[in-house]
Amino acid sequence: MLRHVAAGIDGSPEGLAAAHWAAREAVRRGRALRLVHAWEWQPRPAPSVPADMSQRSWAEDMLAQASDSMRAAHTGLQVITHSVADAPVGVLLAAAEEADLLVLGSHGISGVAGFLTGSVSQRVVARSPRPVVLVRAGECTADEHFSAVDGISPDEIPETPYREVVLGLDTARPCDELIEFAFDAARRRATPLRVIHAFSPPPAFAAVDRLAPVNGPELLAECERAVVATLRPWCEKFPEVAVTETVTEGRAAGELIHASVGAALLVVGRRVRETRLGTHLGSVAHAVLHHAPCPVAVVPHA
Repeated sequence: MLRHVAAGIDGSPEGLAAAHWAAREAVRRGRALRLVHAWEWQPRPAPSVPADMSQRSWAEDMLAQASDSMRAAHTGLQVITHSVADAPVGVLLAAAEEADLLVLGSHGISGVAGFLTGSVSQRVVARSPRPVVLVRAGECTADEHFSAVDGISPDEIPETPYREVVLGLDTARPCDELIEFAFDAARRRATPLRVIHAFSPPPAFAAVDRLAPVNGPELLAECERAVVATLRPWCEKFPEVAVTETVTEGRAAGELIHASVGAALLVVGRRVRETRLGTHLGSVAHAVLHHAPCPVAVVPHA
């Protein structure tokens, strides 16, 4: 199969937004786009399925319309469609395994449910072997770019600069997959990469260990040195990417959510591990998926 970016769609506005984001990413990567739809037979079809159509026919028609829309928006883009009658989580995980990355839609921000409200999306993100990008309904090309002059759409001026890419970095457990994904995303967009590292001061009893940095300027300086050392080989590998580091005391999730306002993409990691309750996202990834206003890429790593 051709190398491709996959998008899971279900006929919803958020699914369509995910497909358009995936199409733009496929163009940036020089890949094909694969639209994936999974459906399970129901005695009472969803209200979106017309009374005179079967679920299978509706799925095929929906995929065909989405495919035509992607081709019309991106001349030369190769679009592949895949519809299967099976459980959505399994279908999407299989699609992710074959793709460069998988893009899914989220229902958007709400005071109660937050950003990630779909149980299917949450289970796929927690178990995917490949990076997954979550896109909210209404996300469009203009949201990835700074405002063009005189209100002209970025679609009409391809040179309109992208907004920055934001990376959440844990220097205690850095991983190549996560850092490389963020640098590569910034390079493809010719935009700066902003790296956020948040730290917490050690507990009071740690002060008795004179080898441990104390609270205040010494601890901040130690964290800043760790960030610079962690990023140095990647700055050398991606010299065209301008990098800014923000090192601050606080909760990582809160700092990342704040930094994601006005960003093109927020990149966070998910450590691959099994617990007695199964796979899970981790507190930082879970929080940003609920509250970050921009697309979020969750990158699995060892």
